[in-house]
Amino acid sequence: MIESINGTINGIVWGPYMLVLLVGTGVYYSFRTNFLQVGKFGFAMKETLFKIFDKTEIAEDGDITPFQALSTALAATIGTGNIAGVATAIAIGGPGAVFWMWVSAFFGMMTKFAEVVLAIRYREKNAEGNWVGGPMYYIVDGMGANWKWLAWIFSLFGALAAFGIGNMVQANSVADALNTSFGIPHVVSGVVLAIAAGAVILGGLKRIAKVTEKIVPFMAVFYMIGAIVIVILNLVHIPEAFALIFRHAFTAKAGVGGFAGATVMMAMRFGVARGVFSNEAGLGSAPIAHAAARTDHPVRQGLWGVFEVFADTIVICTLTALTIITSGVWSSGVTGAALTTAAFNEGLPGPGGIIVAIGILFFAFSTLLSWAYYGEKCAEFILGSGFNKIYRIIWLPLIVLGSVGSLTLIWDIADTLNGLMAIPNLVALLALSGVVVNLTKEFFEKQNL
Repeated sequence: MIESINGTINGIVWGPYMLVLLVGTGVYYSFRTNFLQVGKFGFAMKETLFKIFDKTEIAEDGDITPFQALSTALAATIGTGNIAGVATAIAIGGPGAVFWMWVSAFFGMMTKFAEVVLAIRYREKNAEGNWVGGPMYYIVDGMGANWKWLAWIFSLFGALAAFGIGNMVQANSVADALNTSFGIPHVVSGVVLAIAAGAVILGGLKRIAKVTEKIVPFMAVFYMIGAIVIVILNLVHIPEAFALIFRHAFTAKAGVGGFAGATVMMAMRFGVARGVFSNEAGLGSAPIAHAAARTDHPVRQGLWGVFEVFADTIVICTLTALTIITSGVWSSGVTGAALTTAAFNEGLPGPGGIIVAIGILFFAFSTLLSWAYYGEKCAEFILGSGFNKIYRIIWLPLIVLGSVGSLTLIWDIADTLNGLMAIPNLVALLALSGVVVNLTKEFFEKQNL
C-alpha cells in the first residue's frame, strides 16, 4: 500500500511539469546572467578550485570557512547518487540518461548559484548566536511574512527528506556494498555507521565541517583515480560510449541482454531525477550549509555552488557512467551500486569492487553528516533551536533501520520527498531572481569583469 501511494505521488512530483520547473529554473537564470556558468567559468574556478587550500580569511561574519561550507555541501552532494544513482539511471533509462544528467547539471550550476547567493543575502543569527539560512529564510525575508507558510512547507519536507536521501538511502547503500564485498551483515554495518556518525553529529556544524573538509577531498580523489584507470584501460570504447549516450538521449533503446529497453521519456526522467538526486541543485539543501560561510559577498560564495555541481555531476558522475558503459555491463539487468561494482570488477578484477565499497562507505558517511545538519536546521525553523539535540538523537537509530530496509522502497520515498522539498524552493528562486541578478551585476562590476 505504501509503495502504491508513494508511486502515485512520485509520478506527479517527478512528472513532466516538475522536470520542466527544475531545468527551466536553471535555464531562466542562465539567460538572466548571460550564461555565467560559461562566461565566468574561468573566474569561478580561480575563486574556488584554485583557492581550496588558501587559508586567507576574507570576512569575519560566518561560523566556518568557505571551503568548509563547500566541503559540508559536497559531502552531501557527493554521495551514493554518484555511484548507485548514476547506475540506476543507466539501468532504467539507458545510456541516454547520462546526457540528460549533463543537461540538468549544466543548468543546475546556475540554480545552485542562485540558492547560495540568496542564502548568504538573507541569513541571520539564531538564538544560540550561530548563522543560519537557506530557503526557509529567504522565502520569509525575501518574499515577505505572508509567505511563511511556504517556508514551513519547505522546512517540513526538508526535515523529513533528510531521513530518506541523507540517512536511510546512504546507510542502505553502505550495508549492501560491505555485505557484497566483505560479507559483513547489514545490521553490523548500520550499528557501526550510527556510532561513528553520532561522534561527529552530536558536536554540531563546526565539528561536521572539520571532518568533511578532510574526508571530501580524499574520498573524491580516491574514487576518481579508480574510475580514471578503468576508463583509460577501456579507452578504445570511449567513442562508442559517447555515441550511445547521445544517440539514446533522443531515440528509444531496445532491450539487450538483461536490459528491458527504455523510451526517450524514461531516459530524460531518470537522467534529470538522478542528476538532481546527485548534485541537489534546486532542492534547497546545500544553501543551508553555505549560509554559515565566512564571505564578503553573496556572489563570491555563490561561485562555490557552480563548482559544486560541476565537480559532482560533470566530473564524478560522468566517470561513473563511462566506467559502466565502457565495461559493457550496463545492459546486464543489474541496477544500483551492484551495477557500478560489476563495472569496476570488470575493469579492475579484484580491487575494483573494493574501490567501490570503500568509495560508498566514505561518500555515504559524509552525506550522513551533512544531511543531519540540513534536517536539523529545517526542524529548527519550525520548532526552535532547542529541538536540535533531539533531532540528532532521532537521526542515529534510523541509520540502523535504513541499513536493513528495502532499497527500492527507501529510494522511491526519498525521490518523492526530494521533489516535494524542491517545489517551495524553486518558487522562491523564481520570485527572487531580481535580487540574485542585481547582486551578480554589483559583484562583477566591482571585479571589473
